[in-house]
Amino acid sequence: MKHVLAAALLAAVAPAWAAHEGPASLDAALAQGKREHKPVLVDFQAVWCYSCYFMASHVLNGKEWDDLSKKVVFYEADADKPADQAYMKKWTVHFLPTYVAIGPDGEELGRILAERPRDTFYPEINGILSGDAKLSKLKADAAKGSMAAVADVLDTYNARYAGTEGMAWFDTLPPMVRNVSDKDKRVAFAKQRLLLLQAKDKKDDAGIRDASTKLLAGDIGCDRPYVLDDLLGASESLAADARKTLLAPQKASYDQFVTTQVFTDSPACADQRSSVLSGADLDAAIGDTAGEQAILRKGVESSRSRLHGDLKSDRNAADNLRVYLVRAKAGDELDTLEKQLIAAYPDDYVYNYRYGRRLVESGKAAEGLPYLETAAKKAYGANRFSVATYRVKALRALHRDDDAKKLVAQTVAADGKAFPEQTKKLQDTLKS
Repeated sequence: MKHVLAAALLAAVAPAWAAHEGPASLDAALAQGKREHKPVLVDFQAVWCYSCYFMASHVLNGKEWDDLSKKVVFYEADADKPADQAYMKKWTVHFLPTYVAIGPDGEELGRILAERPRDTFYPEINGILSGDAKLSKLKADAAKGSMAAVADVLDTYNARYAGTEGMAWFDTLPPMVRNVSDKDKRVAFAKQRLLLLQAKDKKDDAGIRDASTKLLAGDIGCDRPYVLDDLLGASESLAADARKTLLAPQKASYDQFVTTQVFTDSPACADQRSSVLSGADLDAAIGDTAGEQAILRKGVESSRSRLHGDLKSDRNAADNLRVYLVRAKAGDELDTLEKQLIAAYPDDYVYNYRYGRRLVESGKAAEGLPYLETAAKKAYGANRFSVATYRVKALRALHRDDDAKKLVAQTVAADGKAFPEQTKKLQDTLKS
Protein backbone atom coordinates (compact mmCIF):
# COMPACT_ATOMS: atom_id res chain seq x y z
CA MET A 1 0.00 0.00 0.00
CA LYS A 2 3.00 2.28 0.40
CA HIS A 3 3.15 5.39 -1.82
CA VAL A 4 -0.04 4.55 -3.60
CA LEU A 5 -1.52 7.64 -5.51
CA ALA A 6 -5.31 8.23 -6.13
CA ALA A 7 -12.07 9.30 -19.51
CA ALA A 8 -14.18 6.54 -20.12
CA LEU A 9 -12.47 3.26 -20.84
CA LEU A 10 -12.49 2.56 -24.56
CA ALA A 11 -14.87 -0.27 -25.34
CA ALA A 12 -12.20 -2.26 -27.12
CA VAL A 13 -9.69 -2.01 -24.26
CA ALA A 14 -9.98 -3.91 -20.97
CA PRO A 15 -7.58 -3.56 -18.07
CA ALA A 16 -5.23 -6.51 -17.79
CA TRP A 17 -6.02 -7.08 -14.12
CA ALA A 18 -9.78 -7.54 -14.61
CA ALA A 19 -10.20 -11.15 -13.52
CA HIS A 20 -13.92 -11.31 -12.73
CA GLU A 21 -16.92 -10.52 -14.90
CA GLY A 22 -19.59 -8.29 -13.43
CA PRO A 23 -21.82 -5.26 -13.97
CA ALA A 24 -20.74 -2.69 -16.54
CA SER A 25 -20.61 0.17 -14.04
CA LEU A 26 -20.78 0.85 -10.32
CA ASP A 27 -24.17 2.49 -10.77
CA ALA A 28 -25.37 -0.71 -12.45
CA ALA A 29 -23.92 -2.82 -9.63
CA LEU A 30 -25.72 -0.75 -6.97
CA ALA A 31 -28.98 -0.98 -8.92
CA GLN A 32 -28.55 -4.74 -9.24
CA GLY A 33 -27.87 -5.07 -5.52
CA LYS A 34 -31.02 -3.15 -4.68
CA ARG A 35 -33.06 -5.15 -7.18
CA GLU A 36 -31.77 -8.54 -5.98
CA HIS A 37 -31.58 -7.58 -2.27
CA LYS A 38 -27.85 -8.35 -2.24
CA PRO A 39 -24.92 -6.40 -0.84
CA VAL A 40 -22.52 -4.92 -3.38
CA LEU A 41 -18.80 -5.55 -2.86
CA VAL A 42 -16.70 -2.93 -4.66
CA ASP A 43 -13.02 -3.67 -5.26
CA PHE A 44 -11.19 -0.39 -5.92
CA GLN A 45 -8.00 -1.21 -7.81
CA ALA A 46 -5.80 -0.24 -10.75
CA VAL A 47 -3.53 -1.81 -13.31
CA TRP A 48 -0.48 -0.30 -11.58
CA CYS A 49 -1.44 -1.36 -8.04
CA TYR A 50 1.00 -3.97 -6.69
CA SER A 51 -1.24 -4.75 -3.71
CA CYS A 52 -4.05 -5.51 -6.16
CA TYR A 53 -1.78 -8.02 -7.88
CA PHE A 54 -1.36 -9.81 -4.56
CA MET A 55 -5.09 -10.00 -3.88
CA ALA A 56 -5.93 -11.16 -7.40
CA SER A 57 -3.30 -13.90 -7.32
CA HIS A 58 -3.53 -15.11 -3.74
CA VAL A 59 -6.94 -14.25 -2.28
CA LEU A 60 -9.77 -13.52 -4.76
CA ASN A 61 -9.99 -17.08 -6.02
CA GLY A 62 -10.73 -20.62 -4.86
CA LYS A 63 -13.66 -22.03 -2.94
CA GLU A 64 -13.92 -19.10 -0.50
CA TRP A 65 -14.15 -16.71 -3.43
CA ASP A 66 -16.79 -18.84 -5.17
CA ASP A 67 -18.85 -18.90 -1.98
CA LEU A 68 -18.50 -15.14 -1.51
CA SER A 69 -19.46 -14.42 -5.13
CA LYS A 70 -22.82 -16.08 -4.59
CA LYS A 71 -23.63 -13.70 -1.74
CA VAL A 72 -22.76 -10.39 -3.37
CA VAL A 73 -22.84 -8.30 -6.52
CA PHE A 74 -19.14 -7.83 -7.22
CA TYR A 75 -17.75 -4.83 -9.06
CA GLU A 76 -14.11 -4.11 -9.92
CA ALA A 77 -13.69 -0.34 -9.86
CA ASP A 78 -10.83 1.06 -11.95
CA ALA A 79 -9.11 4.02 -10.29
CA ASP A 80 -8.21 5.36 -13.74
CA LYS A 81 -11.83 5.59 -14.96
CA PRO A 82 -13.68 8.89 -14.35
CA ALA A 83 -16.91 7.31 -13.08
CA ASP A 84 -15.07 5.09 -10.61
CA GLN A 85 -12.80 7.94 -9.54
CA ALA A 86 -15.92 9.92 -8.68
CA TYR A 87 -17.01 7.17 -6.29
CA MET A 88 -13.53 7.08 -4.77
CA LYS A 89 -13.94 10.74 -3.87
CA LYS A 90 -17.53 10.29 -2.72
CA TRP A 91 -16.62 7.40 -0.42
CA THR A 92 -13.20 8.82 0.57
CA VAL A 93 -11.19 5.91 -0.75
CA HIS A 94 -7.52 6.79 -0.28
CA PHE A 95 -5.70 3.50 -0.84
CA LEU A 96 -5.72 0.64 -3.31
CA PRO A 97 -7.02 -1.92 -2.99
CA THR A 98 -10.00 -0.92 -0.85
CA TYR A 99 -13.00 -3.22 -0.56
CA VAL A 100 -16.24 -1.40 0.24
CA ALA A 101 -19.42 -3.32 1.03
CA ILE A 102 -22.70 -1.50 0.36
CA GLY A 103 -26.03 -2.86 1.58
CA PRO A 104 -29.12 -3.09 -0.65
CA ASP A 105 -30.41 0.06 1.08
CA GLY A 106 -27.31 2.00 -0.02
CA GLU A 107 -25.68 2.23 3.42
CA GLU A 108 -22.05 1.21 3.74
CA LEU A 109 -21.67 -2.01 5.70
CA GLY A 110 -17.91 -1.73 6.13
CA ARG A 111 -14.61 -1.72 4.28
CA ILE A 112 -11.21 -3.40 4.20
CA LEU A 113 -8.00 -1.59 3.27
CA ALA A 114 -4.94 -3.05 1.54
CA GLU A 115 -3.72 -6.62 1.28
CA ARG A 116 -4.90 -9.34 3.56
CA PRO A 117 -3.83 -12.98 3.74
CA ARG A 118 -6.60 -15.32 2.64
CA ASP A 119 -7.26 -16.57 6.17
CA THR A 120 -7.77 -12.96 7.33
CA PHE A 121 -9.70 -11.48 4.40
CA TYR A 122 -12.60 -13.92 4.28
CA PRO A 123 -13.49 -13.83 8.00
CA GLU A 124 -13.33 -10.02 7.84
CA ILE A 125 -15.51 -9.65 4.77
CA ASN A 126 -18.00 -12.27 5.94
CA GLY A 127 -18.29 -10.44 9.25
CA ILE A 128 -19.00 -7.20 7.40
CA LEU A 129 -21.58 -8.83 5.15
CA SER A 130 -23.38 -10.32 8.13
CA GLY A 131 -24.69 -6.82 8.85
CA ASP A 132 -23.13 -6.61 12.30
CA ALA A 133 -20.72 -3.92 11.08
CA LYS A 134 -23.39 -1.51 9.81
CA LEU A 135 -22.38 1.91 11.09
CA SER A 136 -25.77 3.08 12.33
CA LYS A 137 -26.20 -0.08 14.41
CA LEU A 138 -22.66 0.13 15.75
CA LYS A 139 -23.16 3.73 16.83
CA ALA A 140 -26.32 2.82 18.69
CA ASP A 141 -24.55 -0.07 20.46
CA ALA A 142 -21.60 2.21 21.29
CA ALA A 143 -23.87 4.77 22.93
CA LYS A 144 -25.18 1.97 25.14
CA GLY A 145 -21.67 1.22 26.36
CA SER A 146 -20.37 -1.52 24.06
CA MET A 147 -16.59 -1.01 23.88
CA ALA A 148 -16.42 -3.40 20.91
CA ALA A 149 -18.88 -1.18 19.06
CA VAL A 150 -16.94 1.97 20.01
CA ALA A 151 -13.77 0.41 18.59
CA ASP A 152 -15.57 -0.71 15.43
CA VAL A 153 -16.95 2.78 14.79
CA LEU A 154 -13.55 4.38 15.34
CA ASP A 155 -11.99 1.79 13.04
CA THR A 156 -14.58 2.71 10.41
CA TYR A 157 -13.60 6.37 10.59
CA ASN A 158 -9.95 5.36 10.37
CA ALA A 159 -10.66 3.32 7.24
CA ARG A 160 -12.37 6.38 5.75
CA TYR A 161 -9.40 8.57 6.71
CA ALA A 162 -11.80 10.78 8.66
CA GLY A 163 -9.85 11.66 11.80
CA THR A 164 -11.62 14.87 12.73
CA GLU A 165 -15.06 13.42 12.03
CA GLY A 166 -14.28 10.29 14.02
CA MET A 167 -13.12 12.17 17.11
CA ALA A 168 -16.12 14.50 16.83
CA TRP A 169 -18.39 11.44 16.95
CA PHE A 170 -16.49 10.05 19.94
CA ASP A 171 -17.11 13.31 21.80
CA THR A 172 -20.87 12.78 21.39
CA LEU A 173 -20.80 9.55 23.41
CA PRO A 174 -22.21 9.66 26.97
CA PRO A 175 -19.56 10.62 29.58
CA MET A 176 -19.91 7.22 31.25
CA VAL A 177 -18.79 5.58 27.99
CA ARG A 178 -15.99 8.03 27.17
CA ASN A 179 -14.54 7.96 30.68
CA VAL A 180 -13.88 4.20 30.64
CA SER A 181 -12.99 3.88 26.95
CA ASP A 182 -9.23 4.24 27.32
CA LYS A 183 -9.16 1.09 29.45
CA ASP A 184 -10.06 -0.83 26.30
CA LYS A 185 -6.91 -1.46 24.21
CA ARG A 186 -8.74 -1.48 20.87
CA VAL A 187 -10.48 1.80 21.60
CA ALA A 188 -7.30 3.46 22.83
CA PHE A 189 -5.43 2.36 19.72
CA ALA A 190 -8.21 3.49 17.36
CA LYS A 191 -8.38 6.90 19.05
CA GLN A 192 -4.62 7.34 18.70
CA ARG A 193 -4.88 6.50 14.99
CA LEU A 194 -7.57 9.15 14.60
CA LEU A 195 -5.38 11.69 16.40
CA LEU A 196 -2.62 10.88 13.93
CA LEU A 197 -5.02 11.45 11.04
CA GLN A 198 -6.09 14.77 12.56
CA ALA A 199 -2.48 15.89 12.80
CA LYS A 200 -1.88 14.87 9.19
CA ASP A 201 -4.94 16.83 8.08
CA LYS A 202 -3.51 19.90 9.80
CA LYS A 203 0.01 19.23 8.45
CA ASP A 204 1.12 19.41 12.07
CA ASP A 205 4.50 17.66 12.04
CA ALA A 206 4.91 17.88 15.81
CA GLY A 207 1.49 16.31 16.29
CA ILE A 208 2.28 13.59 13.78
CA ARG A 209 5.55 12.79 15.52
CA ASP A 210 3.83 12.60 18.90
CA ALA A 211 0.92 10.42 17.75
CA SER A 212 3.01 8.07 15.62
CA THR A 213 5.65 7.60 18.34
CA LYS A 214 2.94 6.64 20.84
CA LEU A 215 1.44 4.17 18.37
CA LEU A 216 4.81 2.62 17.55
CA ALA A 217 5.45 2.06 21.26
CA GLY A 218 2.67 -0.52 21.27
CA ASP A 219 1.98 -3.78 19.47
CA ILE A 220 0.40 -2.42 16.29
CA GLY A 221 0.98 -5.42 14.05
CA CYS A 222 0.80 -4.87 10.29
CA ASP A 223 0.18 -1.13 10.72
CA ARG A 224 3.80 -0.61 11.81
CA PRO A 225 5.24 0.25 8.35
CA TYR A 226 2.54 2.83 7.64
CA VAL A 227 2.85 4.55 11.02
CA LEU A 228 6.66 4.50 10.77
CA ASP A 229 6.30 6.11 7.34
CA ASP A 230 4.31 8.94 8.94
CA LEU A 231 7.00 9.41 11.58
CA LEU A 232 9.73 9.45 8.94
CA GLY A 233 7.93 12.08 6.89
CA ALA A 234 7.16 14.30 9.87
CA SER A 235 10.77 14.20 11.07
CA GLU A 236 12.37 15.37 7.81
CA SER A 237 12.30 19.00 8.98
CA LEU A 238 14.35 18.22 12.10
CA ALA A 239 18.09 18.74 12.35
CA ALA A 240 20.02 15.60 11.42
CA ASP A 241 21.11 14.76 14.97
CA ALA A 242 17.65 15.38 16.40
CA ARG A 243 16.06 13.24 13.71
CA LYS A 244 18.46 10.38 14.36
CA THR A 245 17.81 10.59 18.10
CA LEU A 246 14.06 10.39 17.47
CA LEU A 247 14.22 7.51 14.99
CA ALA A 248 17.01 5.29 16.30
CA PRO A 249 14.83 3.68 19.04
CA GLN A 250 12.53 2.35 16.29
CA LYS A 251 15.25 0.16 14.78
CA ALA A 252 15.10 -2.82 17.18
CA SER A 253 11.31 -3.13 17.17
CA TYR A 254 11.17 -2.78 13.40
CA ASP A 255 13.81 -5.44 12.83
CA GLN A 256 11.81 -7.78 15.06
CA PHE A 257 8.65 -6.94 13.11
CA VAL A 258 10.09 -7.85 9.70
CA THR A 259 11.73 -10.98 11.07
CA THR A 260 8.65 -12.36 12.79
CA GLN A 261 5.77 -11.05 10.66
CA VAL A 262 7.10 -10.42 7.15
CA PHE A 263 10.05 -12.64 6.19
CA THR A 264 8.54 -15.93 7.33
CA ASP A 265 7.10 -18.96 5.58
CA SER A 266 3.58 -17.79 6.50
CA PRO A 267 3.72 -13.99 6.78
CA ALA A 268 1.16 -12.39 9.07
CA CYS A 269 1.47 -9.17 7.05
CA ALA A 270 0.80 -9.41 3.34
CA ASP A 271 2.20 -6.03 2.30
CA GLN A 272 5.85 -6.97 2.09
CA ARG A 273 6.76 -3.99 -0.07
CA SER A 274 5.71 -1.37 2.46
CA SER A 275 7.52 -3.29 5.17
CA VAL A 276 10.75 -3.43 3.20
CA LEU A 277 10.69 0.16 1.96
CA SER A 278 9.82 1.66 5.34
CA GLY A 279 12.61 -0.37 6.90
CA ALA A 280 15.05 0.84 4.25
CA ASP A 281 13.89 4.43 4.81
CA LEU A 282 14.46 4.07 8.55
CA ASP A 283 17.97 2.71 8.01
CA ALA A 284 18.78 5.52 5.59
CA ALA A 285 17.48 8.16 8.02
CA ILE A 286 19.68 6.93 10.88
CA GLY A 287 22.70 6.47 8.63
CA ASP A 288 22.75 2.66 8.58
CA THR A 289 23.70 2.12 4.92
CA ALA A 290 24.52 -1.55 5.46
CA GLY A 291 21.14 -2.14 7.11
CA GLU A 292 19.38 -0.35 4.25
CA GLN A 293 21.00 -2.57 1.62
CA ALA A 294 20.47 -5.68 3.76
CA ILE A 295 16.70 -5.32 4.02
CA LEU A 296 16.42 -4.50 0.30
CA ARG A 297 18.46 -7.58 -0.58
CA LYS A 298 16.32 -9.67 1.74
CA GLY A 299 13.31 -8.43 -0.20
CA VAL A 300 15.01 -9.29 -3.49
CA GLU A 301 15.83 -12.81 -2.29
CA SER A 302 12.32 -13.34 -0.95
CA SER A 303 10.71 -12.23 -4.21
CA ARG A 304 12.97 -14.39 -6.35
CA SER A 305 12.28 -17.36 -4.10
CA ARG A 306 8.52 -16.92 -4.56
CA LEU A 307 8.84 -16.57 -8.33
CA HIS A 308 10.97 -19.65 -9.01
CA GLY A 309 12.19 -18.00 -12.21
CA ASP A 310 8.67 -17.40 -13.60
CA LEU A 311 7.61 -13.73 -13.56
CA LYS A 312 4.08 -14.69 -14.59
CA SER A 313 3.57 -16.92 -11.57
CA ASP A 314 3.14 -14.05 -9.09
CA ARG A 315 2.86 -10.49 -10.39
CA ASN A 316 2.96 -9.03 -6.90
CA ALA A 317 6.33 -10.66 -6.20
CA ALA A 318 7.59 -9.72 -9.66
CA ASP A 319 6.72 -6.07 -9.19
CA ASN A 320 8.12 -6.04 -5.67
CA LEU A 321 11.39 -7.35 -7.07
CA ARG A 322 11.47 -4.47 -9.55
CA VAL A 323 10.91 -1.88 -6.82
CA TYR A 324 13.56 -3.34 -4.51
CA LEU A 325 16.11 -3.24 -7.34
CA VAL A 326 15.15 0.37 -8.14
CA ARG A 327 15.65 1.36 -4.52
CA ALA A 328 18.94 -0.57 -4.28
CA LYS A 329 20.15 1.17 -7.48
CA ALA A 330 20.96 -2.20 -8.99
CA GLY A 331 21.17 -0.89 -12.55
CA ASP A 332 22.18 -3.96 -14.56
CA GLU A 333 19.86 -6.31 -12.68
CA LEU A 334 17.04 -3.82 -13.08
CA ASP A 335 17.54 -3.33 -16.83
CA THR A 336 17.37 -7.08 -17.36
CA LEU A 337 14.32 -7.51 -15.15
CA GLU A 338 12.32 -4.65 -16.68
CA LYS A 339 12.76 -6.04 -20.19
CA GLN A 340 11.65 -9.42 -18.91
CA LEU A 341 8.58 -7.84 -17.29
CA ILE A 342 7.66 -6.15 -20.57
CA ALA A 343 7.77 -9.55 -22.26
CA ALA A 344 5.90 -11.28 -19.45
CA TYR A 345 3.04 -8.74 -19.30
CA PRO A 346 2.61 -7.47 -22.87
CA ASP A 347 -1.10 -6.65 -22.70
CA ASP A 348 -0.97 -3.51 -20.55
CA TYR A 349 0.95 -0.28 -20.59
CA VAL A 350 2.63 -0.51 -17.20
CA TYR A 351 6.09 -1.95 -17.75
CA ASN A 352 6.78 -0.21 -21.04
CA TYR A 353 5.83 3.02 -19.29
CA ARG A 354 7.95 2.40 -16.22
CA TYR A 355 11.02 1.39 -18.18
CA GLY A 356 10.64 4.27 -20.63
CA ARG A 357 10.12 6.70 -17.78
CA ARG A 358 13.24 5.52 -15.98
CA LEU A 359 15.31 5.91 -19.13
CA VAL A 360 14.04 9.46 -19.66
CA GLU A 361 14.71 10.37 -16.04
CA SER A 362 18.28 9.07 -16.39
CA GLY A 363 18.91 11.28 -19.44
CA LYS A 364 18.30 8.62 -22.10
CA ALA A 365 15.35 10.22 -23.86
CA ALA A 366 16.03 8.65 -27.26
CA GLU A 367 16.12 5.16 -25.74
CA GLY A 368 13.08 5.73 -23.56
CA LEU A 369 10.75 7.27 -26.14
CA PRO A 370 9.99 4.05 -28.09
CA TYR A 371 8.92 2.28 -24.89
CA LEU A 372 6.67 5.20 -23.98
CA GLU A 373 5.14 5.18 -27.45
CA THR A 374 4.37 1.48 -27.05
CA ALA A 375 2.83 2.18 -23.64
CA ALA A 376 0.68 4.94 -25.16
CA LYS A 377 -1.01 2.46 -27.49
CA LYS A 378 -2.27 0.49 -24.49
CA ALA A 379 -2.94 3.30 -22.00
CA TYR A 380 -6.44 4.57 -21.21
CA GLY A 381 -8.16 7.08 -18.95
CA ALA A 382 -6.01 8.77 -16.33
CA ASN A 383 -2.95 6.71 -17.12
CA ARG A 384 -2.86 8.20 -20.62
CA PHE A 385 -1.77 11.44 -18.99
CA SER A 386 1.04 9.73 -17.08
CA VAL A 387 2.42 8.25 -20.28
CA ALA A 388 1.93 11.46 -22.24
CA THR A 389 3.81 13.47 -19.59
CA TYR A 390 6.98 11.47 -20.09
CA ARG A 391 6.58 11.36 -23.84
CA VAL A 392 6.50 15.16 -23.75
CA LYS A 393 9.60 15.26 -21.56
CA ALA A 394 11.41 12.93 -23.95
CA LEU A 395 10.35 14.92 -27.02
CA ARG A 396 11.46 18.19 -25.45
CA ALA A 397 14.79 16.68 -24.44
CA LEU A 398 15.22 15.71 -28.10
CA HIS A 399 14.31 19.29 -29.17
CA ARG A 400 11.07 18.13 -30.80
CA ASP A 401 8.95 20.85 -29.20
CA ASP A 402 6.37 20.97 -31.99
CA ASP A 403 5.71 17.23 -31.60
CA ALA A 404 5.41 17.72 -27.84
CA LYS A 405 2.79 20.44 -28.32
CA LYS A 406 0.80 18.25 -30.72
CA LEU A 407 0.86 15.38 -28.25
CA VAL A 408 -0.45 17.56 -25.44
CA ALA A 409 -3.22 18.93 -27.66
CA GLN A 410 -4.26 15.42 -28.75
CA THR A 411 -4.33 14.05 -25.21
CA VAL A 412 -6.30 16.99 -23.87
CA ALA A 413 -8.76 16.83 -26.75
CA ALA A 414 -9.41 13.15 -26.09
CA ASP A 415 -9.68 13.09 -22.28
CA GLY A 416 -9.18 16.61 -20.92
CA LYS A 417 -12.75 17.18 -19.76
CA ALA A 418 -12.72 14.04 -17.64
CA PHE A 419 -9.34 14.78 -16.03
CA PRO A 420 -8.89 18.52 -15.43
CA GLU A 421 -6.12 18.15 -12.83
CA GLN A 422 -4.07 15.83 -15.03
CA THR A 423 -4.68 18.14 -17.97
CA LYS A 424 -3.15 21.12 -16.17
CA LYS A 425 -0.11 19.11 -15.09
CA LEU A 426 0.40 17.86 -18.64
CA GLN A 427 0.15 21.35 -20.07
CA ASP A 428 2.65 22.55 -17.48
CA THR A 429 5.26 20.15 -18.87
CA LEU A 430 5.46 22.42 -21.91
CA LYS A 431 6.48 25.32 -19.65
CA SER A 432 8.97 23.61 -17.36
